[in-house]
Amino acid sequence: MSRSSVIVEVRGRVGLIKINRPDVLNALNDDIIDGISDAVGLFESNDEVGCIVITGNDKAFAAGADVGFMKSFDYMHVYKTNFISRNWERLANSRKPVVGAVAGFALGGGCELAMMCDIIIAAENAKFGQSEVKLGIPPGAGGTQRLTRAIGKAKAMDLCLTARMMDAFEAEKSGLVARVVPLEHLLDEAISAAQTIASFSLPVTMMIKESVNRAFETSLAEGLLFERRIFHSAFGLEDQKEGMSAFLSKRKAVFQHR
Repeated sequence: MSRSSVIVEVRGRVGLIKINRPDVLNALNDDIIDGISDAVGLFESNDEVGCIVITGNDKAFAAGADVGFMKSFDYMHVYKTNFISRNWERLANSRKPVVGAVAGFALGGGCELAMMCDIIIAAENAKFGQSEVKLGIPPGAGGTQRLTRAIGKAKAMDLCLTARMMDAFEAEKSGLVARVVPLEHLLDEAISAAQTIASFSLPVTMMIKESVNRAFETSLAEGLLFERRIFHSAFGLEDQKEGMSAFLSKRKAVFQHR
């Protein structure tokens, strides 16, 4: 897969996606989103990849959607082309765990893209926000929904209605970010976390991701029932036998991802 705006690498069992439009702070357009979607599909079909990392550069994860790209759109165009729904959700729908490594600006669509990741690791210079109100539009790729679920109504209203930016430390304190690290260690930290995830049983990490996500979609009773059935099903895995045998033998488990 070759696309100048999206760089794709494989590092061990980790698939790495780099957004690459530095001249416009990685502003998101269809070329980037289609590239990310293609990369996710590539990694999901590769049994040797157990976790995905997506990142930008030191100045921006993505400073928002490309306004020049959207400016001439009218209602019928965005409706008929299913704008956003057509390709943006591919990252969120990845069955394999996704780690977002965020430095610099993650604003508007960039913040929404980051929130499609399962874990966000932020550099100390990261800034998050939903700035769409400045453009005369509301957020449209999860800014009012995922952000509210992550940080609560009060802060989500604050960010969406005032367009203020939240720094990395406030984002961590608010629950949007899993950890904050020095900028120079960001990618190494994200790759390390992804390598750890990928070292475990892939079916089990996929089950965990699905179960945690289900918590936001259903009642506690239904969520617990789903978790219990997933837990039961894990006893049909070869990796469960290996994991428990290794624990009892005081050795490191060698998972076969089945």
